[in-house]
Amino acid sequence: MEGLTMVRRACPDARADRPHQARRAPTEGTSAVRVLVVEDEQLLADAVATGLRREAMAVDVVYDGAAALERIAVNDYDVVVLDRDLPVVHGDDVCRKVVELQLPTRILMLTASGDVSDRVEGLEIGADDYLPKPFAFSELIARVRALGRRTTVALPPVLERAGIRLDPNRREVFRDGREVQLAPKEFAVLEVLMRSEGAVVSAEQLLEKAWDENTDPFTNVVRVTVMTLRRKLGEPAVIITVPGSGYRI
Repeated sequence: MEGLTMVRRACPDARADRPHQARRAPTEGTSAVRVLVVEDEQLLADAVATGLRREAMAVDVVYDGAAALERIAVNDYDVVVLDRDLPVVHGDDVCRKVVELQLPTRILMLTASGDVSDRVEGLEIGADDYLPKPFAFSELIARVRALGRRTTVALPPVLERAGIRLDPNRREVFRDGREVQLAPKEFAVLEVLMRSEGAVVSAEQLLEKAWDENTDPFTNVVRVTVMTLRRKLGEPAVIITVPGSGYRI
């Protein structure tokens, strides 16, 4: 990917407080990675989002800092991939707002500048990690996953429960030693359930963690995905439906 030339614009006063409701506290142990990509070069932003979705992450995309503040105010993200030189509201100010709100969201800041002083400045204002352009996409994925793990209770990198072995980094799933091929959403749902360590996960939580914000909240996609996942994992069934509450392993 080529470095981008950005133009810094004036930063209006932006308020990212969620109106009329408290922000939902993150649910410990039930987190596949949900990401917000903020990048004003649309082709690059969309390419990054597509690649992350292939890694079973739920990804939203915006192209300026003001839109980023709006999304952060209403959605709970594990990681924000944040270009530093954004239009409307500068990336530095987006980062400062996340810090000010004391959110558990982690920030991976991107920049076309590889200067050490720029990296230090970005980290000092609250970024958790820094990646100069151009970058290897494999490195971006690894850094996003590492930051995503820091928003939840620490768990082993390879998850094992009820005869299932799930490796998020290799994107591999085994059931009693047999490899199971899963679609990205099926993998994401299984990862959320595995990370819950036996706790019940609601359909709403699965929808929030495994799908992006454009998904119809009244859809039956969670139920259909769980049914397909059960079939692929085979007998005896390990995903239990808890009536009126959700699912658990």
